[in-house]
Amino acid sequence: MTAPASSTKVRGETILSVNHLVKHFPVTQGVLFKKHVGAVKAVDGVSFELRRGETLGIVGESGCGKSTLARLLMRLEKPTSGRATLGAQDLFAASGSQLRRIRRNMQMVMQDPYTSLNPRMTVGDIIGEPFEIHPEAAPKGSRQRRVQELLDVVGLNPEHINRYPHQFSGGQRQRIGIARALALRPEVIVCDEPVSALDVSIQAQVINLLEELQDEFGLSYIFIAHDLSVVRHISDRIAVMYLGRIVEIGTEDEIYERATHPYTQALLSAAPVPDPDAREHRTVIRLTGDVPSPADPPSGCHFRTRCWKAQDICATQDPQTVLRAADPHPSACHFAELRPGL
Repeated sequence: MTAPASSTKVRGETILSVNHLVKHFPVTQGVLFKKHVGAVKAVDGVSFELRRGETLGIVGESGCGKSTLARLLMRLEKPTSGRATLGAQDLFAASGSQLRRIRRNMQMVMQDPYTSLNPRMTVGDIIGEPFEIHPEAAPKGSRQRRVQELLDVVGLNPEHINRYPHQFSGGQRQRIGIARALALRPEVIVCDEPVSALDVSIQAQVINLLEELQDEFGLSYIFIAHDLSVVRHISDRIAVMYLGRIVEIGTEDEIYERATHPYTQALLSAAPVPDPDAREHRTVIRLTGDVPSPADPPSGCHFRTRCWKAQDICATQDPQTVLRAADPHPSACHFAELRPGL
């Protein structure tokens, strides 16, 4: 399997642009006559850019909107408002054949390798299914060869093409999922916690495979995960989400060594450190209070109810207004500053 031609594709150029993306799920009451009484603000004004050949890591605690964001980008959910473009194509305005062409260029690796593969289909049928939907990608006579090439690319035996998912380990199943995502030679792959269900040693193998494939095929990744060490290892830039919003975004060094948002600093301080000497000298930030409900987030700064820096302005002025795309290391905080000892 050869890498797609890249004569007109420049590494580092913006391939995916997301602007003020919003997804609010309605909350209703009643059975026969449903009344709209509120909304769960799962994604609440997210903006970012993904560059060609780059990995953008997205981190945050459970319920912050990471997976909803992934589903929006894959058009599995309709946004409440906002815009996203893949190259020059509007993701949310496309329909019919145009949407099918866009989906060829944007694929997804699911979180659970056990439930994301149909147990009644052979590995060959699973990996070859994209060719049934997009027959122009591979003529019928060459599909088995293409599937075997894909199995070889992800480190599996091409002779196992007629086996079923239950005959593979968790790590091997995730490689099958990656092969399926690669089948149409996309430009962007959304990885929704692709290693969270795997053992640590298998996690490393899958991460290394993703990096090798990125170099070989010029892929761009959106990599969603909880594990901060995994995200640091694979990502070029990292976006930190809290209650449906990106609160800080920067390079790996800017986020892990020079974080300025209080939530990012608290998140990093909670991550275990393997060095006992470093553990003794680091500052652990313990947040008080519960995570607010996305159905009723605090006014102003969503993090202010748990933040030790909160002042009156935090309740009245949305700190998202201080986020500027031109800033090299934007942080949505009125009092953003470095904190020593992290």
